[in-house]
Order: sequence, then C-alpha cells, then structure tokens
Amino acid sequence: MAGTGSRPPGETDSPGSPATPEHTDPHPLTGQEFPSPVPPGTGWPGDPATADTAVARTATQVARLASRAQTTAELDAMVTVCRACPRLVDWRESVATTGRRASFAAQPYWGRPAAGFGPAGAPVLVVGLAPAANGANRTGRMFTGDRSGDWIYAALHRGGFATQASSEHAGDGLELQGIRIVSAVRCAPPQNKPTTAEKATCAPWLHRELELAEPTLRSILALGSIGWDATLRTVREMGWVVPRPKPKFGHGATAELTTPHGRTVRLVGSYHVSQQNTFTGKLTEAMLDEVIASL
Repeated sequence: MAGTGSRPPGETDSPGSPATPEHTDPHPLTGQEFPSPVPPGTGWPGDPATADTAVARTATQVARLASRAQTTAELDAMVTVCRACPRLVDWRESVATTGRRASFAAQPYWGRPAAGFGPAGAPVLVVGLAPAANGANRTGRMFTGDRSGDWIYAALHRGGFATQASSEHAGDGLELQGIRIVSAVRCAPPQNKPTTAEKATCAPWLHRELELAEPTLRSILALGSIGWDATLRTVREMGWVVPRPKPKFGHGATAELTTPHGRTVRLVGSYHVSQQNTFTGKLTEAMLDEVIASL
C-alpha cells in the first residue's frame, strides 16, 4: 500500500477494524467510478500514463525524465504523474478531495498535472499559464470544464482547429486539428500564481515539448505574458535566435524566432482567456479570432 511500507509477514488487519473503503465518484460521461485524485492507468478518458510510468519527484528528476522522452505521448505520460513541487501537489490534491467547488462535489477530480492536448507534430502550439483548480485539475484536460475553455475552444472551432465549440469533460469527443495546447506550469497553482521556483522546476517539460515539436512547428500562440516569457526563455535556452531587445508582450504582438536549423517560427501574443479579461471586455471574441486567424 503506497506510503505505508511493507507489512511484516503474517500481519493482518485487526478483526473488527476493517479497512475503510476508498471513496469514489462516477465520471460524468462514462459513469465509471474513480477515487480522487485519479490513479494513473485506471481508465480515465485520455489518461496517457500507466501505473508503471516514471515519476519525477525533484527538479533534477524532471530535467532527466523530460530529456529522455522520445515521443510526445511518452512526455505526456510523465507530465501527468509528476510530484516535483510539494506545494502544488498539496494544493491540487486538496482541491480534488476537500476543496471541490460545490457544483462539482459529486464528480471525481483528476487531481494530477495536465498533459498537453492535441496531436503531436501539430504546426501550431498554444502555450498557456497553468491548469485551473476546478477546470483541468478536475477534468484532466487542458482548458476543459471552465469559462476559459469555453472561450478558447469556441474560438478554435471558429478558426477550424477544433471539431466542436465546447469542452466540458475528457472523453466528450473533442479533437484538435493542426494545433496542440500546453502550459508553462502543468499543475493548478494556488491563486493561479506559481512561484518562480515552481516555474523553473516545470520548465524542462516545455523545453522537451518544443524540441519534439520544432521540426513541424510554424507558429506559437502565447496566452498571457507568462506564456510569452516562458516561450522566449525556453527557445533561447534551446539555441534559437530571439530578437533583441526582448520582444514585448501584448495582444497581437509578434516575433520572428529562428531555430538552429534555420527555420522561422512565428510567436504571437494574446491576452489570456481568463475571466478577468473576457468579462471586462479587455479580450473580445473578435480580438481572439484575429490572432487565431494569423497562426
């Protein structure tokens, strides 16, 4: 049993004190029962990991495992079982168990890092900030089950990148075409604010994501200044040529990046699809459609 060590030979549970059954809830689409957080390889829709997937528990292990990923699928699997940032692990799991939003109280929560979503080798990569506590941390899929997802997937559908305009649960049939979505930080952070150390620990996952994507990559859409800065920092570390002075983030801002192989990749900025931008009118559907059309 995880975390308890091995029981001495012959030891059994005391008579009259049976083990407490693990609490489970039914998945909203499949009806399958899951505990929260969801153990890897137990049948959650789209779970890329298994019980044997290697787990990173330190920043050093994140860097080592990320560099060894030979495919995007392998990278996704390792991302979803990462436990390298204690504060983020505690937060995502506490939300999944005792901190659920009341409207989702009867649903199982993924409670793990969110992998990238979309096909490997896509010509367009979207880089966001981090999963939402009651969004991807609940559903297990980027921008799924929250208001930000309502915006981004509706816009991607209008732009021809998504097969449907809504994204409520993993397993709902949504597919992306020619675009893949990742985040700078893969766990839901408290108050949506990862620390500098947490961003640095998570950085190798994005580094390897970009290495695997580079041969077919045409453009990158950075949602918010954190996605913009994480992208520029990562590609510079990879040896890409980045304009100087550093390109400034803004909605509709662009920068031409050059890979070590001489290919040009266009970086495009957009205000994040968070409610603080969409509810206030700082980001409108027309503004989002315009940047997506430029990809």
